[in-house]
Amino acid sequence: MASHGVRGGRSGGRPTLEEVAVRAGVGRGTVSRVINGSPRVSDATRAAVEAAVAELGYVPNTAARALAANRTDSIALVVPEPETRFFAEPYFSDMLRGVGAELADTEWQLLLIFAGSDRKRQRLADYLSAHRVDGVLLVSVHADDPLPDLLERLEIPAVISGPRSAGETLTSVDSDNYGGGRSAVEHLIARGRRRIAHITGRPDVYGAQRRVDGYRDALRGAGLEVDELLVEPGDFTEEGGRRAMSALLSRRPDLDAVFAASDVTAAGARHSLRDAGRRIPHDVALVGYDDSAIARHMDPPLTSVRQPIEEMGRAMIDLLLSEIADRRPAGTRGLERRHAVLATELVGRESS
Repeated sequence: MASHGVRGGRSGGRPTLEEVAVRAGVGRGTVSRVINGSPRVSDATRAAVEAAVAELGYVPNTAARALAANRTDSIALVVPEPETRFFAEPYFSDMLRGVGAELADTEWQLLLIFAGSDRKRQRLADYLSAHRVDGVLLVSVHADDPLPDLLERLEIPAVISGPRSAGETLTSVDSDNYGGGRSAVEHLIARGRRRIAHITGRPDVYGAQRRVDGYRDALRGAGLEVDELLVEPGDFTEEGGRRAMSALLSRRPDLDAVFAASDVTAAGARHSLRDAGRRIPHDVALVGYDDSAIARHMDPPLTSVRQPIEEMGRAMIDLLLSEIADRRPAGTRGLERRHAVLATELVGRESS
């Protein structure tokens, strides 16, 4: 008598992972990687496995698979900043959009965790120590943040958005902050500006340091003096941009251009410039960084360095899933850390 079990299963019951592997002509581990959304599979292999899954009617037993593999099927996006900053700055929403888009067709669950205070960091440390997630994405990490070292001690796969230093030990994804900063200043120089100020990002953020390096090298490359009175620390916020611009105007009222480390900072600088009666760009040209919606909607529209934030989010997920799918003993994983750097692009508008 013919079996009326699930179609394609040799046992007449629920098809197994092994049966999918045989049908696709691949190993069991390859099938598992495809089902888990790992990027470490060729398009042809992925298509063969997906066809076998469809033919057999295979349905992954998520709970059993996670338990057997000591897996949670969840990833944490950790933001060591206050919630107010997360919702105020387009950088974070663009990053989240890229991460979410890359996970949309997988079974992975994404947890958004804020760790902007010592108390929240401790709660997060306890949570991670219990291995309740399979991997972590770290966004906006400062040089002295203890979370990356904790992740390494716990041997939890992790990818960081922007390295903490040139010697970063975690896998990282970043934009070309040096090149972006240099292109912003070269653009201003090409427009005839000579007394170019810079409002930096947070001094303890490596990406902000690299933008300062690009600023200084662009001036030197054009034979211009690097005047430290034209450099004012900021913190990527609008209020920080307002304060920094006021300080710069009091020290160097003859400045004729400003490169701000973020669009949000540039928006704050614009307020101070207008309060001081300076016209943009007639008296002072203004360039931001991020090419966010803020840049497009400012008056006048803001010239800005575009960093591909959504693409960075996608790249972070690709690298993290690769680390999760291809676990190595702790002593060898550290030798395979990867550092992806995505290109930036200057987008010219009326502010410069």
